[in-house]
Amino acid sequence: MSDEATRRVAGGGGGAALRASSDVDRKPAAAGSPPPGAAAAAAAAAGHKIQLKSADMKEEMRQEAFDIARVAFEKHTMEKDIAEYIKKEFDKNHGPTWHCIVGRNFGSYVTHETNYFVYFYIDSKAVLLFKSG
Repeated sequence: MSDEATRRVAGGGGGAALRASSDVDRKPAAAGSPPPGAAAAAAAAAGHKIQLKSADMKEEMRQEAFDIARVAFEKHTMEKDIAEYIKKEFDKNHGPTWHCIVGRNFGSYVTHETNYFVYFYIDSKAVLLFKSG
């Protein structure tokens, strides 16, 4: 079984507060730095600004999360529907058990499998995606 890390995230108006139980120090991305990669450029071209806050995820999977989130935001307006779309796509593409939270104001404290956590903003909404279970 994969190593696990526990994280606390404040979604909405503030930055991310993190607590990781692993020995690797993961810090949030700088608040003003643009997200790397082609998916962020594609999302910006589609009118969706993506800002990475924190990640324990390989670059390729992170870009996939950005792409899937962009599609979810284009297809749906309700946060629960956006979260459901992202979660189901990741379950389908990477096996169970993924969890997704989307919103402007939430707090969380989650345990995730190593290399399967990403927290980012798309436009003004936070997206928390992680695998656990």
